[in-house]
Amino acid sequence: MRIASFLRQCQAVTAYNLSTVWQRRAVSAVAVFGIAAVAGVLVAVLSMATGFRAVVAGQARDDVAVVLRGGLTSETSSILDREDIQVLEVAPGVARGAGGTLVSPELFVVIDRQKIGVGTDANVPLRGVEDAAYEVRGNIEIVEGRRFEPGRNEVIVGVGAAASFEGLNLGERIDVGRASWEVVGHFSAGGGVSESEIWTDNRVLQQLYQRGNSFNSALVRLSDADAFEDFRDAIENDPRVNLSTMTQTTYLAEQSAVIEVFISVLGWFVVALMSVGAVFAALNTMYAAVSTRAREIGTLRALGFNRLPVMVSVVTESLAFAAIGSVLGGGASWLLFDGFRAATLNWASFSQVAFAFRVTPDLLAQAIVLSLGIGAIGGFLPAVSAVRGSVVATLREQ
Repeated sequence: MRIASFLRQCQAVTAYNLSTVWQRRAVSAVAVFGIAAVAGVLVAVLSMATGFRAVVAGQARDDVAVVLRGGLTSETSSILDREDIQVLEVAPGVARGAGGTLVSPELFVVIDRQKIGVGTDANVPLRGVEDAAYEVRGNIEIVEGRRFEPGRNEVIVGVGAAASFEGLNLGERIDVGRASWEVVGHFSAGGGVSESEIWTDNRVLQQLYQRGNSFNSALVRLSDADAFEDFRDAIENDPRVNLSTMTQTTYLAEQSAVIEVFISVLGWFVVALMSVGAVFAALNTMYAAVSTRAREIGTLRALGFNRLPVMVSVVTESLAFAAIGSVLGGGASWLLFDGFRAATLNWASFSQVAFAFRVTPDLLAQAIVLSLGIGAIGGFLPAVSAVRGSVVATLREQ
């Protein structure tokens, strides 16, 4: 019976409080929009990190191995030769395709903005590949034009790079040093990081950069994910070579980790500062609400309403403001930023990566939880203040 009475009192007082919100609409709006700003910034900033992670690591495969020079973790500083590739081709667990073993030796260089000659303020990745690169990845699709022809100065461009950088449309040419390449195709890669790259023939790129018969890395398609351990043990214990390997999933996750952590930490720092302001806005709003309703609160207590239902009503009102603010802020960020395309520097390769902001349900949930936390903190102290004095003193003061 006591619980039923408590719930009825909570319902009655809360309903009365909420019915008078319009009378305090100006000060209430300050709290709502302050919390909305916090929620919106949180979703917007973290959607950038989520989008970057999705592009760099989202299309990674556990049945594809990345092979580098022993002890290195980035292909920009790794060097492999043709003998290394031959060892990989006969290693256990390597899958076979129509053209032989699925080993893709690749050369990776970065074209800086002075060299590319297309007016873009970016470092664009240029990758030399062979026919096996398409089958090893398994998600490369020419969406416009055609593949480059081996031995010719032709390139194909990822759809992310084509959308983010200038001068990469079909038929245009990019100039690097004394060489000039024609853009003959655009390709997609299932939304993966390859879409930020330009691809050309390995041999053409080797000649331009005087790399002889060397490469930076190799991608190896395995028969299945379970074959990775045998493959890794075989090449890392082979005395003829000095190689290390990891799954593509692990490799790309490590590539994205630094910038993802940086964006997340910076975002949460900004949000923490804004949250302090939002808490004070909520406190001011609820203190003002309590002050203007002091006589009503005193009357309710004189009529037999307990202190706890009154406190619950004040906190509930603050939580209602927080919930509305989180919906407004999260919804605004979703409308403005979800799918918004941008490009940033991948610190692991010092090249640009094109990506789209991704507002996910998890981010919206985080914004709601944070907003409700602000509302709870902003409502608690005013709730205590509302019931702290005696009934007689409260009625006399008013």
